[in-house]
Amino acid sequence: MVLEYDGSSFCGWQSQPGGNTVQDAVEAALSEIAGEPIRVVTAGRTDAGVHAIHQVLHFDTRAERSMSAWVRGANALLPGGIAMLWASRTADDFHARYCAIERCYLYLLLNHPVRPGLHQHKVGWFHHPLHLESMQAAARMLVGEHDFSAFRAAECQARSPVRTVTRLEVARLGNIVAFELRANAFLHHMVRNIVGCLIYVGKGKFHPDWIGKLLENGKRSEAAPTFSASGLYLAGVVYDAKWKLPPFVEPPLAAIVPGMTRPVTDMS
Repeated sequence: MVLEYDGSSFCGWQSQPGGNTVQDAVEAALSEIAGEPIRVVTAGRTDAGVHAIHQVLHFDTRAERSMSAWVRGANALLPGGIAMLWASRTADDFHARYCAIERCYLYLLLNHPVRPGLHQHKVGWFHHPLHLESMQAAARMLVGEHDFSAFRAAECQARSPVRTVTRLEVARLGNIVAFELRANAFLHHMVRNIVGCLIYVGKGKFHPDWIGKLLENGKRSEAAPTFSASGLYLAGVVYDAKWKLPPFVEPPLAAIVPGMTRPVTDMS
């Protein structure tokens, strides 16, 4: 199944004793439709406050239901911030996490003197002007296979800090700065830590070459703090065509949060 969700009011994806997670809500809805307990496996776990445009999950069940029943039935039971988009039978050897080839994340940052109100939980925010070209130059250093130890959370459980970033683009639309990151996989807090470091470069605290030094020394303590979760979106997951999943199509930035851009303002 493919789903989208607004992570603002949830404690992240992964089920936990206190409840109020996306996984808890999804499993409760699917279990009611199936008439048996359902446990789902997802392509990637998102933290509290992180959103998803194209999340993928799979589950096993003995229940026979139409695909529309899985989608429409789940949506009738799910809270308003979560919606199923698509469902299909799949092969027994498909695995939402391990069969994924690439993940894509978007981070949307409001670069404006005044904090967001209407879109408070849909964008990150930084009040000082950011130099786009400096951030783009720094971003290019992160593309490729690297040891991302300086960009992983202390509690990260990944066996290896080595990841391959296939795309890291920084663009501006009005006062929205968008970061698009693609990789074979991401470490815990890796995207938010990269965004925090690129913002340090953009505001002039460090030269773009500082990013290369972080990659070399691998010291998390010398990198920028983890940036806010509010503007982070799991935008899509890529699979081999043999699995016949619908390809994710990146929407225009303004379509993700309609009306979020503001007139460009002189922030000097």
